[in-house]
Amino acid sequence: MSVLRTWPSLVVASALTLVCAVAAAVSAGAAGTELTRGPSAAEVHRASAEETARRWQVWPAGRIFPAALPYVAEQGGQEYARRVGISSRTDCSAAVDAALRAALKAARCRAVLRATYLDALQGVVVTVGVAAFPDQDSALRARAAFPPGGVPSPGLRALTFPQTVADRFTAAARQASSLAQAGPYLVVTTAGQVDGRPARSVGHQRSTIFAFASDLAERVLTALSTPARPDCAGKDWQC
Repeated sequence: MSVLRTWPSLVVASALTLVCAVAAAVSAGAAGTELTRGPSAAEVHRASAEETARRWQVWPAGRIFPAALPYVAEQGGQEYARRVGISSRTDCSAAVDAALRAALKAARCRAVLRATYLDALQGVVVTVGVAAFPDQDSALRARAAFPPGGVPSPGLRALTFPQTVADRFTAAARQASSLAQAGPYLVVTTAGQVDGRPARSVGHQRSTIFAFASDLAERVLTALSTPARPDCAGKDWQC
C-alpha cells in the first residue's frame, strides 16, 4: 500500500526533474545566444546616440576646435580661419548674455565650450560656442530663445584673449551672429572686427564679411553630430 501511495509522487518528481532539466537547457541555450549575438539595430542606434552626446566631454578641445577651419571666402575660393584660443570655462551661464541664461538652464544645458578664430585677412574675429544638451528636443528649445536674423545680442558672449589680435573683441564689438543645431548640440557664433569698433558706430555694414562664421559653425557641428558606427571592440564603446 505504501508503494502505491508513493508512486504518484515519484512520477511527479521525475516529471518535474525532466521539466527542470529541459528548462535549464533552454535557458542555457538562450543565454548563450544572447551572449554571442551581435547588437540589434536598436542597440546600435542607442550606442551611437550616446557616443555622440558624450563627445563634448570626452573629445580633446583641439578636436572640437581645430587649429584651422576652412571656409568659403567672400570673393570665392577656400580660406582658413586660425584659432586664437579656447576658453577653459564650460559653464553655460558665463558663456551667454544674462537674458538667455534662464532659457539655457530650462533646456538643461550641460556645457558651453567656446573658442575664438581670426579670418584669413585678419580683419574679423569670431567666437564659436558649442552648447551641449541631453537630447535634440532640449537643443531645439534653447535655439528658440536666441534672436533670429543674425542679431548678436542677446547671444553668445565674445571670448577675448589679452595681448592677442582678439583683445579688443568685447560685447560692444559684436556685429553679427549665427545659429546651427543638430542632435544634442547647438553651435552659436558671434563676430566683430579686430579693431573693436562698437556695432553702434558702424553705418551700413556688409553682412557678407561675417558670413563665413556660419561655415565655421557648420564645420564644428558636423564633426560633433555626425553619428559613427559603434566599434564594440573599441575603448570608447559599450556594446
